[in-house]
Amino acid sequence: MQKLNGNIVFITGASSGIGEASALAFAAEGARLLLAARRAERFQELTPKLKEAGAADVHTFSLDVRDAAQVESQLHALPEAWKAVDILVNNAGLSRGLEKVHEGKLQDWNEMIDTNVKGLLYVTRAVVPGMVARGRGHVVNLGSTAGEITYPGGAVYCASKAAEHAINDGLRQDLLGTPIRVTSIDPGMVETEFSEVRFHGDKERAAKVYQGLTPLQPADIADAIIWAVTRPAHVNIARVLLTSIDQANSLLFNRKQS
Repeated sequence: MQKLNGNIVFITGASSGIGEASALAFAAEGARLLLAARRAERFQELTPKLKEAGAADVHTFSLDVRDAAQVESQLHALPEAWKAVDILVNNAGLSRGLEKVHEGKLQDWNEMIDTNVKGLLYVTRAVVPGMVARGRGHVVNLGSTAGEITYPGGAVYCASKAAEHAINDGLRQDLLGTPIRVTSIDPGMVETEFSEVRFHGDKERAAKVYQGLTPLQPADIADAIIWAVTRPAHVNIARVLLTSIDQANSLLFNRKQS
């Protein structure tokens, strides 16, 4: 039985990786999918797959969450049939570079903070008031093990994910007394384009990140998201921390010799 039949699920950063996997998982539950990403052209290929997977309907649009005015205007311009978001998945996020703080690039810092922190806030601010007014909704924020423990070269990215933790927990507190639920899904290493983006397209360097271990896959994270949002209405899963069996935290890995 499809558990989320007809629910409107809004996913940011939905064109690849965890966002794409989440869209497919929600499609299997019969949801109506509202999908946004900067690379919106990727939705041309993805949309038919989502409908085949069981999505009740799909609406896609281009969105850069870093742009507060664009977030407000794009969501305001949605067709009326798509405005009543039931589940928001704040997935858009990235990491740039692996330099020491005193050698870091300001452009990389700004992109991470503007996407991972401010973008999350902009989308949340635009969507959650409607949830409160309607008396229903669930916000899922994508965190990271990086928000738990800082690792060398990752200070700014880790700080952005620590901020996600604070925003997630603060939002849940602010919504106390409403039926709105708030969850942080905090994965460890996931095999996506994440490392390729971090290293500005250096595929060889990105591939080395996953050598000698078994990382999580995007579908693993999507599965955790579906589990969290399908609990009984009175149950709020505050946080899910998950890693592969080869990772203990941001610093400790079990890398096998090839």
